[in-house]
Amino acid sequence: MRDLEKHQTQGAELQRKVLNGLLRAAKNTEYGREHGFATIKSYEEFTKFSPVNTYEELKGQIDRMRHGEVDVLWPGRVKWYAKSSGTTNDKSKFIPVSNEGLQKIHYAGGYDTVALYLRNNPKSRLFDGRALILGGSHTPNYNLPGSLVGDLSAILIENINPLANLVRVPKKTTALISDFEVKRERIAREAMNKNVTNISGVPSWMLSVLNCMMEITGKTHLEEVWPNLEVFFHGGVAFTPYRKQYEQLITSPNMHYMETYNASEGFFGLQDDPADKAMLLMLDYGVFYEFQPMDGGDIVPLWGVEKDKNYAMLISTSCGLWRYMIGDTIRFTSTNPYKFVISGRTKSFINAFGEELIVDNAEQGLAYACEQTGAEIQEYTAAPVFMDSKAKCRHQWLIEFSKEPADLQQFAHLLDQKLQQLNSDYEAKRYKDITLQPLEIVKARPNLFNDWMKLRGKLGGQNKVPRLCNEREHIEQLLTLNK
Repeated sequence: MRDLEKHQTQGAELQRKVLNGLLRAAKNTEYGREHGFATIKSYEEFTKFSPVNTYEELKGQIDRMRHGEVDVLWPGRVKWYAKSSGTTNDKSKFIPVSNEGLQKIHYAGGYDTVALYLRNNPKSRLFDGRALILGGSHTPNYNLPGSLVGDLSAILIENINPLANLVRVPKKTTALISDFEVKRERIAREAMNKNVTNISGVPSWMLSVLNCMMEITGKTHLEEVWPNLEVFFHGGVAFTPYRKQYEQLITSPNMHYMETYNASEGFFGLQDDPADKAMLLMLDYGVFYEFQPMDGGDIVPLWGVEKDKNYAMLISTSCGLWRYMIGDTIRFTSTNPYKFVISGRTKSFINAFGEELIVDNAEQGLAYACEQTGAEIQEYTAAPVFMDSKAKCRHQWLIEFSKEPADLQQFAHLLDQKLQQLNSDYEAKRYKDITLQPLEIVKARPNLFNDWMKLRGKLGGQNKVPRLCNEREHIEQLLTLNK
């Protein structure tokens, strides 16, 4: 906690120290020699000699690392690769996870999560019972001994301190099963008779496991199975669409929810204050941050950011990612300390007609429409209809409701009105229905999104349903299945 207190006043200093440490560590790697890491003395020199990278720029070097080459992007041999959702050109990305990254980024984030939770809940009995940790699976990497690729969660489970296995469920062999439908039932059966005090995972997949357990046990509320459950550490997707379902499933007044921002590329943020949805940016791990304003302008380090602006996030890490565009956008709510909310993805937005609709708008709009109508949403996606037979353009939303609104048209109207209130560009394009017609909602059949994810081999783990898309490829596939 003393170390975490430095985030309040020493943010810039912590980040400069991280950058210097990264440059020193990697100066003799192939990448470090090519970009003069040994001579760099300042952030300005770092930006002068080091280019901004996407996965495509680093893919060749990462592939060589996967084949066993040493000292390429990070010192030594990197044996672990977190499989992440793909790029335009590839089905998957393979993010290096070095030993340093594993310990000083990912596990450090886990320790700080628990420390902050216990600070906020001093009467916690967290360690009296078990942790249900939901993870993915892994497979051999190019058949190299001791080298694997898989979901980050599987890598963390595989490498976790053996003592932790004494206080977690399910057993390791179950946790790493690749077939999510088989794994879901196995987890439910293994965990239902244990004293589980805390659960961790992606909200959508965790809900699937918990609902399976409710079916098996015949219980109505989760506290009937786990009376001492007190916290859900969640991340991976926005919690807002799932909150009401969790609150109906877990009615205990002692239940807490804590958001984390952990990705294949690193562990970046923690909700340090239960009353504040914003997360604390973690500044003393092996991650150096930069930020590119989404409305144009120069890339800035942490000490150059402003509140209430949308930034694309760049990271340099102790896993060998250098000035890497992670693809997420964030907005700072405070700069003392540095606190932020995730506002979306650089590629997850709709800007087909100049409306610049981002995921943050969508989440707030849907939450409002649900609140007003009593509806609950399981999954959703949206895409533009560029022009129909009557030369009309609009946004089409495909929504799987867990509780349908009584009047779907009213729900659509409330969503549309809230989006206009939140986004002036969307409001301008909706003006008098000239550019954009009122949005359309298509009701998805039960389990549509699960069936689609299964067809794509992306059921479970850290896989996510794309929320907003500029193209219609995903929504057309879903609509074909929606019969």
